[in-house]
Amino acid sequence: MLTLAKPRVGQVLAKRYSSLNFGRLAPGAMNFFQKERLPANTIIKFVPQQTAYVVERMGKFHSILKPGIAILLPVLDKITYVQSLKENAIEIPSQNAITADNVSLELDGILYVKVHDPYKASYGVEDFKFAISQLAQTTMRSEIGSMTLDSVLKERQLLNTNINRIINDAAQEHWGVECLRYEIRDIHPPQNVLEAMHRQVSAERSKRAEILESEGVRQSKINIAEGEKQSLILKAEATAMSIEKIANSISKTPGGKDAINLQIAQEYIKEFGNIAKETNTIVLPSNLGDMSSMMAAGMGIFKSMNNSKSATEASVDAEKK
Repeated sequence: MLTLAKPRVGQVLAKRYSSLNFGRLAPGAMNFFQKERLPANTIIKFVPQQTAYVVERMGKFHSILKPGIAILLPVLDKITYVQSLKENAIEIPSQNAITADNVSLELDGILYVKVHDPYKASYGVEDFKFAISQLAQTTMRSEIGSMTLDSVLKERQLLNTNINRIINDAAQEHWGVECLRYEIRDIHPPQNVLEAMHRQVSAERSKRAEILESEGVRQSKINIAEGEKQSLILKAEATAMSIEKIANSISKTPGGKDAINLQIAQEYIKEFGNIAKETNTIVLPSNLGDMSSMMAAGMGIFKSMNNSKSATEASVDAEKK
């Protein structure tokens, strides 16, 4: 008859606890309660730079050893805490938070802390890294709950500053730890929110493109109108200058008026020859054979124009006087 050996109780408990995976962490995870092996009391100790050893004598706090050489009493003295005075980076695990407009976000961050009072960091809290991590998570959820999604995305620096200030109010005075800065590393909105944001960006870009195109058409029309305006002004100025020069030449040249009268009469007669070229209907004056009367009519038109001009100038001079 075979008898099976009963497993030891310790082995069973070890298997059960190993199945729960206590004390073992996945790569990159944090174990705040996993303490480092403390230095033994070798009577003469060399404390490293930027490190503080907290010594208890017979179970009561005795002193904090500064960097350099230190002498301990055997059996009575014990190094119970080792605090690093360098800046430490604490990874804040990913967590969910709901914004003021009911959007669920997944965030994680990095917290940079430094111990400035080793006594408070050792006796003020069980594990200051774990405490600060929990405080940072609750503070982050509280701050994000008071902001909309757009504010969270646009004002990350303000959010970091507020979280840093709230952590310092608790940690600096009670735990002897100063939070130097807090940085939100990643923000992951839900997939439907991301799709809506992409559509919004596309619509905004299309809107800006249409606005820029309409502005270009508007500016083009303004430029064309300005060009036509300047062209008309320049033509008018050129015509006025030419008329002014002709008038000055006529008035200053002896026999100028007679020459103009002759030119007007010639143009008047010449236009009758062009009437038949443009239309089949010809209108002829009744006294076409009397050339002298036609020239007299042309002279009369010119004289009437001169008389009206002289009357206008006379009235202008009278008004000035």
